[in-house]
Amino acid sequence: MSGNLVELNNRIREASSWIALLRDEMGRVIVGQRYMIDRMIVGILANGHILLEGVPGLAKTLTVKTLASLVRADFRRIQFTPDLLPADIVGTLVYNQKDAAFVVKKGPIFSNIVLADEINRSPAKVQSALLEAMQERQVTIADTSYKLVDPFIVFATENPIDQEGTYPLPEAQVDRFLMKLNIEYPDMEQEKQILHAMGKSQPNIEVQSVIDPETILASRKLLDEIYMDEKICDYIVKIVFATRKPSDFGVAMDNFIEFGASPRATISLAMASRAWAFLQGRGYVTPQDVKSIAVDVLRHRIVVTYEAEAENTTSENIVSKILNTIPVP
Repeated sequence: MSGNLVELNNRIREASSWIALLRDEMGRVIVGQRYMIDRMIVGILANGHILLEGVPGLAKTLTVKTLASLVRADFRRIQFTPDLLPADIVGTLVYNQKDAAFVVKKGPIFSNIVLADEINRSPAKVQSALLEAMQERQVTIADTSYKLVDPFIVFATENPIDQEGTYPLPEAQVDRFLMKLNIEYPDMEQEKQILHAMGKSQPNIEVQSVIDPETILASRKLLDEIYMDEKICDYIVKIVFATRKPSDFGVAMDNFIEFGASPRATISLAMASRAWAFLQGRGYVTPQDVKSIAVDVLRHRIVVTYEAEAENTTSENIVSKILNTIPVP
């Protein structure tokens, strides 16, 4: 390891010390769910939005709310319902009788961390109100565009088992999420801990703020310095290309893929891999960093065919097969 890399490694290790403190404080409220917590931190570091999918009661909302309090960030929760309007999210013009003029009333989107709860409960015109905010980091009210605060992260939840009264997210919007997380049930021991901690009429668990938004922005600048070898870059590109033409890389699954991942997936996988290395306190990216985060980055970006659905082959199965086939540099 060269001198510059050693120095960078030491700086990253020192700068990432807040992550252990954040995990510990999160653990006082959230039992288990290390998978979800770590990837939410990756989203904050990589400046990417996160889609959380899981049945009700798995602490998705509580985790986002706790995370926001630990980073001293401005937090807003938007409950998506069929009668929600775009103006309820981004804001609108309100007539001020005193001044005889219209004034801007900004919506809850003007926050550091926004929880879009049950995002698939609202129709397309409401979901699309998030598109400009998520991609351009700005919203337009009337004929004026307003920059959103920085950092700005959207955590969206959706329930996979309730189909009635829901509106599936369009592919263009799904692709704007850095990662999609599938949240699973806790094991028996964890559920017993949840019972002891939360099985009271008024559970009272206080947490201490660990960092502030300025620390996040400083960590993001360091993220850009994390070393990624050309061989790792090639590895990432091959993985994404294999989701489009898997047979070219020795994966016989062409008939299972309708559409592969977009170039945005390549960028997202690189950013998420750097963030994962930061979580490990390292100043360089390894192939294992890429493999650790690849399924979460790619699962929602692959559209499978009817044949795949008939054979119960999911996008996760396809990504896992690709990762197991493409040679590691």
